[in-house]
Amino acid sequence: MRRRDDVLLVDGYNMIGSWPELASLRDKDLEDARDRLLEMLADYQGFTGMMVIVVFDAHQVPGAGSTFKQHRLTVVYTKEKETADACIERLASELAQRSRNLHVATSDLVEQHVAFGKGALRISARELLIEIKQNRKAIERKVEEKSKVRNELDGNLSIDIRMKLEKWRRGQK
Repeated sequence: MRRRDDVLLVDGYNMIGSWPELASLRDKDLEDARDRLLEMLADYQGFTGMMVIVVFDAHQVPGAGSTFKQHRLTVVYTKEKETADACIERLASELAQRSRNLHVATSDLVEQHVAFGKGALRISARELLIEIKQNRKAIERKVEEKSKVRNELDGNLSIDIRMKLEKWRRGQK
């Protein structure tokens, strides 16, 4: 069971390559696939209350890397010559020292073992996708339940009281 003070580190491109919907989007437009991943993870973060940090590999792109907020998620593009795996390892070490429950989402077996060695729990891309889908169904059920709630007061009022209220509503005395 996840707690609100838990942190989830996500290997962004690993999820994009592993989730069928995102893999097909990636083949058409990588930016669309990234945006869709961030939307899905934002919903997950909103439902679970976990802090979600998404790391994208930019080791082949010149520059200093960047960190910013998008959809209330923390999005990290690695520095030049830094892989997402190295960044996740560094973040895992930093976050583990703050005594939080740390989860690392990746299907990279080497990265899973390294994260586990840093005290993190691992979640495969498949497991995270299943959790996201289950959360989505739970949200849909809650919304459906709320939409079925009726105005119970109206059924408990006498006809005289309802008529008086209707006259007041229409501005009549």
